[in-house]
Amino acid sequence: MIDSMNASILIVSGLVALSIFSSLLSFRIGAPLLLVFLLVGLVAGEDGLGRLKFDDANAAYLIGSVALAVILFDSGFHTNTKAFRVAAWPAMTLATVGVLLTTAVVAVPVRYLLDIGWLEAALMGAIVSSTDAAAVFFLLRVGGITIRDRVRSTLEVESGSNDPMAIFLTLTLVGMLSTGKNGFGGASLPIAVEFLAEFGVGAVVGMMGGAMIVFAVNRMGFERGLQPLAAISLSLVVFGAAGVLHGSGYLAVYIAGLVAGNARMNAPETMRRFQDGLIWLAQIIMFLTMGLLAAPSEFPPYAPAAMAVAVGLILVARPLAVWLCLLPFGYNRNETAFIAWVGLRGAVSILLSIVPIVADVPNGRVYFIIVFMVVLVSLGLQGWTIGAVARFLGQIVPKRIGPVERMELEIPGARHELVAYKIVADSLVARGHRLPRWAEPALVVRDDKSYSAHAAGALRPGDTAYLFARPERVPHLDRLFASAAPAAEADRQFFGDFALAPGIHMKELALSYGLPVAGPDFELRVADWLVRELGHEPGVGDRVALGEVELIVRALEWDDSIIEIGLAVEPTPFDKPRLPVFQSRTELKAMLRRWLKRD
Repeated sequence: MIDSMNASILIVSGLVALSIFSSLLSFRIGAPLLLVFLLVGLVAGEDGLGRLKFDDANAAYLIGSVALAVILFDSGFHTNTKAFRVAAWPAMTLATVGVLLTTAVVAVPVRYLLDIGWLEAALMGAIVSSTDAAAVFFLLRVGGITIRDRVRSTLEVESGSNDPMAIFLTLTLVGMLSTGKNGFGGASLPIAVEFLAEFGVGAVVGMMGGAMIVFAVNRMGFERGLQPLAAISLSLVVFGAAGVLHGSGYLAVYIAGLVAGNARMNAPETMRRFQDGLIWLAQIIMFLTMGLLAAPSEFPPYAPAAMAVAVGLILVARPLAVWLCLLPFGYNRNETAFIAWVGLRGAVSILLSIVPIVADVPNGRVYFIIVFMVVLVSLGLQGWTIGAVARFLGQIVPKRIGPVERMELEIPGARHELVAYKIVADSLVARGHRLPRWAEPALVVRDDKSYSAHAAGALRPGDTAYLFARPERVPHLDRLFASAAPAAEADRQFFGDFALAPGIHMKELALSYGLPVAGPDFELRVADWLVRELGHEPGVGDRVALGEVELIVRALEWDDSIIEIGLAVEPTPFDKPRLPVFQSRTELKAMLRRWLKRD
């Protein structure tokens, strides 16, 4: 008994350690890390080198559900209110209507490829209809690229919020197949009512649960090390409570994370650091479990059908759903194309494919096998190419901060951070620019010796300055301590040839450059005109054409107001359509007007 227990501990811990060390290889060859975790599970499984037999679908579903709940809580916790505000409506449309459209489009080829009924085909579509929060958040946040604000926010909010819809559809269709029903028939209204009830209960429980987590962490006086544990344990209470009340636990835990992450909480950095490690562990365990459950020897007979489903999903269903859902919200072609491409399928789809096995649906194992191969293709193809596609579509924002080093420390009971900057030779500070009164250095380290700000005198290149500042003021410090070296050509093209003050009036712009500004707009500030023309919250890199030039958002203040605008004397290539599809609402209207004039 003890020997077998020790062997189990050795095997599990060894696989986790192997997954962690394999991340070093992943970063070197550029492979999507989550794909590596999945492959480690396959290699360790009964058909791989490890020969480990694991076929307990119920245990796999339980492990995956708990891990997914933790991941969704963290997804909400790291989604700030700005991202949610910027992308709420388009992301929620993708998370609901988009999931339904994807399900319907995927069901068509599946119906004929596998020679099954429409209900079974719809189940396959529902299983693969949800993008994977873990994969999307990993690629967008630690993938080494900076994506435009609106596009990144849309992808993050969508990936965190579309799981409940896919799960609801999957469970509903599995329930219908388990009871022998072969169609929706007159059940449409009860299903719609159940859908509204599940999402309504999930949303209410999530908001109440988020408030409970904030209260517990701030008011209960836990030891500092217990605070993040309290938050995570309570998030699982929220997940379970919503399920018991017949609500969507996944929606509830995501909303709880959203509420908690945007509230003022004690030791926020301690919580974030703890959650970072826990999320990695949850992802590793979930992907390892799914890999162990799969048997590659079962793949060959279903490989053609799986490849056809993957191609249809990646190149037809996801793009069509994204295009139709985003049409009303003014996304341009390149933005729509990128959002369509970053529709990675991952552990959520594999987890949902276990449901037919657990429910003893006929051919339940077939769903799992096909979906597993679809996920391998998605993570491999889309995950490996996300950087190249982002550059091709002009969605990467060049970093303008320069070689700045920041270190964030928590100050209990205060809304200040201690930040550290390494002084670079061509920064504004090194050239004598005075620091704001609120940013007096608390400590200066020079030649491995520490000095007070008064004793150190003027800051020199190579110094490390430690300053206290409110979080919202840190971006201002970033600009003061950043390298002031001329931007590279790519940066110049992206941010414009020179800067404009956001407070100048459109009349001045029109007179200086002969631009076609309408008379009623003469007294508008350039920043206000730019926000109006964008039609949404501004983000760094957003641009609007004005005659033969472009006005570009270069920098935002802590309250998201525009503080620097770039002017490109020639239209830049970044928003030039790169694909002959995904026409925007404006382009479709123009095409319709031309067609009507011809008639």
